Amino acid sequence: QVQLQESGPGLVKSSQTLSLTCTVSGDSITTTNSYWSWIRQPPGKAPEWIGASHYAGNYYYNPSLQSRTSISRDTSKNQFSLQLSAVTPEDTAIYYCAAKRAGRSSASAEYDYWGQGTQVTVSS
Repeated sequence: QVQLQESGPGLVKSSQTLSLTCTVSGDSITTTNSYWSWIRQPPGKAPEWIGASHYAGNYYYNPSLQSRTSISRDTSKNQFSLQLSAVTPEDTAIYYCAAKRAGRSSASAEYDYWGQGTQVTVSS
């Protein structure tokens, strides 16, 4: 059973950088064709795909967030991480890490495994 667990601060000040890590168990983030994403859901809004780490080491980003987003991975720890810079209160959301067994996608409905989510609040 694949399990994902988000970790990181729940409160970030405006203009600072939001940093989250997803720890994966039950599978490797280098498993062929696997795709490991960050997705967020602001209050009252639909889920928004932020970006992903591909099993081969490539990274993909939502164009609307790309200028502020960096995703990285540590294969020795089976983790992948998100950094979102210059945050504002509009970045307040529940942040999820999620995995897709095969193929790239920005559609949250296509993901097979999810972390429980972590609330991140940006204070003004």
